[in-house]
Formats: sequence, C-alpha cells, structure tokens
Amino acid sequence: MEVKIGVQHAPREIVLESGQSAEEVESAVSEALTGKAPLLSLTDDHGRKVLVPADRLAYVEIGEPAQRKVGFGTL
Repeated sequence: MEVKIGVQHAPREIVLESGQSAEEVESAVSEALTGKAPLLSLTDDHGRKVLVPADRLAYVEIGEPAQRKVGFGTL
C-alpha cells in the first residue's frame, strides 16, 4: 500500500510502499499524534524503516493496496 508522509519544513513528501495494512499504518500514526510514541515508524516493502519525529508530521496519506501489473498491456 502506498503511504505519503508530509513533513513540516521539508520541501518533499516521503512516499513509500508498505506491506502493512491500512489499519496498522493508521494505528502507528494515531500513536505518534497522541504522544504515545515519539516517532512514526513504518517499514517499506524492502524491509527499510522510515522514522519521522511525531512533532514534525504535517499529514499522512494512506492509499489503497497496490496491485501488481503483469504483462505489456496498455493502461
């Protein structure tokens, strides 16, 4: 699933493909925003961790699960 994270005072957003479910991502964001966790921690499809300080979060956009495309067909 695609997750876009806006960070305050940063010109670009962070975009990652995560194997986590929408509920897991939403739970992690909720914990970071309520102060239960000092960092928003997400893991991408390649196993890399993305850590963002909770006080610097501008927005988090949770996309729909990505479906893999196979073949050479047109979109």
